[in-house]
Amino acid sequence: MRWSQLYVPTLRQDPADADAVSHRLLLRGGYIRQLMAGHYSLLPLAVRTRAKIIEIVREELAAIGAQEFILPTLHPAEIWHKSGRWEVMGEEMFRLKDRKGADLALGMTHEEIFTTLAQELRSYRDLPQIWYQFQTKYRDEPRPKSGLIRVREFTMKDSYSFDLDQAGLDDAFDRHHAAYTRIFARLGIPAIPVQASSGSMGGSASMEFMCPSDAGEDLIVRCTGCGYAANVEKATSRPAPVADRPGLDAPEPFDTPDARTIEELARQHGVPAEHQVKTLVQVVDEQLTLILLRGDHALVEQKLIDTLGAKTVRPATVEEIRAALGASPGSLGAVGVPADLPVLADDALRGRTGMTTGANRDGVHLRGVDLDRDLSVGRWADLREVTAGEPCPNCGTALEVVRTVEIGHIFKLGRKYTETLGVSVLGADGDRVVPIMGSYGIGIERALACVVESHHDDRGIVWPTAVAPFEVALVTLGKGDQAVLDAGQELYDRLRQERVEVLWDDRDERPGVKFSDVELIGVPYRITVGARGLAAGTVEVTVRATGASSTVPLDEAVQHIRALVVGQAQR
Repeated sequence: MRWSQLYVPTLRQDPADADAVSHRLLLRGGYIRQLMAGHYSLLPLAVRTRAKIIEIVREELAAIGAQEFILPTLHPAEIWHKSGRWEVMGEEMFRLKDRKGADLALGMTHEEIFTTLAQELRSYRDLPQIWYQFQTKYRDEPRPKSGLIRVREFTMKDSYSFDLDQAGLDDAFDRHHAAYTRIFARLGIPAIPVQASSGSMGGSASMEFMCPSDAGEDLIVRCTGCGYAANVEKATSRPAPVADRPGLDAPEPFDTPDARTIEELARQHGVPAEHQVKTLVQVVDEQLTLILLRGDHALVEQKLIDTLGAKTVRPATVEEIRAALGASPGSLGAVGVPADLPVLADDALRGRTGMTTGANRDGVHLRGVDLDRDLSVGRWADLREVTAGEPCPNCGTALEVVRTVEIGHIFKLGRKYTETLGVSVLGADGDRVVPIMGSYGIGIERALACVVESHHDDRGIVWPTAVAPFEVALVTLGKGDQAVLDAGQELYDRLRQERVEVLWDDRDERPGVKFSDVELIGVPYRITVGARGLAAGTVEVTVRATGASSTVPLDEAVQHIRALVVGQAQR
């Protein structure tokens, strides 16, 4: 491709509203343009890179026996009602009506639709199956941000496995895990597999693949000692033991008129946060519920949802709290609350004595609280957020917390969808068997962005060769120098004959502009043809990733580049 014929609207300045590195460089490099919040047009360079990402994913899925489909993006509401997810998905699902008044949805995901197709499976001989597609998904993100990382319209590779039994599902899950590991290695993304919550997908187990990035909104916890890694929504640790304060025969009230927060109580009354019981009031599936944590610990809402199997969770309003407990936030506690008010407590509070909590009277707290004696805890669970430095639950090494972007997620769904949607096959013994499912996703444009997040410098993108829009940029210098142009044309033709993807910068621009643009868009290798080098029978070859340049004889340049490209592809 000649640059003079290619649409590459590069920008000299960083866009003011581009927060993530990938957002900034993809805009500057002429890869994407925003139509509206969360919706982007992919320009020719991005289309080329996206196609390479898709082909890598396709190759690795073919290697595990997956078959490609294309399913509709517009779904009838009935199927989502049957699965129970029409309400669960909430406001993130785009809903609409057709001209006949029928309720429809733009597909966020395709578990229900693939399962509907699976209703045609008849016998155990039809299993196992792995089906997948590359399809546009729609999610009404409340806060789209960071360019392609958090959007409302994107391409997802979603695959689904159907097996007779748990052993088959385990095998499909493991094969996807291995395929994902190979995919992200080929893309050049430093993916970290972590334990994760299944969330609204349901199922028995799930694992996320996370890319470290300052643009990420997900925190993961990992151990450098044993390799333990989990999303903060799933992570656990061994909290350091805390010595209790002296206990009392019964909780003792004391006035705290100006202490409404954990910090104020610690500062004004000398009660460290680790000796306080924090009381949160949540509405869980329309039931007012008290959640107890240590004062210096934070609630992970997803852990609460997973513990209770809840569909909806929200903080209670001040009015709801006062009606139930007789006090405002800042003076709340679970001592003496009505028996019909559920109380959940975090495991870190087990057995604690000498604690301080709100008295359910404004401006009053209780000290000397014994968790076992004074509170009626209905359920204990791990509800707190793990923080950096806490000991690993497996080996005790200090944990680290890393900001990341989710680039892949694999689930063991179980029989949630096949049972609900009536899928069964005839087993070998003549009985009906309900197949067990797995679900496996990769966001294609998000993966593209994460390659940039992982491969860039202060001059622009540094694409790995496997996903670069072009493998080599041919830059000819010297306006109107026919010898240079002729040499450029020859190199261009020979590179194409060798099936090297070449972008010839044949524009009538200054050398600095050409070099800057080639570095900005991130082409892995550059051949520079100039009058001085040509007089000596040489060209200059530059490696984008290292900046290293070498002088190569003109007649050896094509094979030199070919060797570089092939060698990189084999790594």
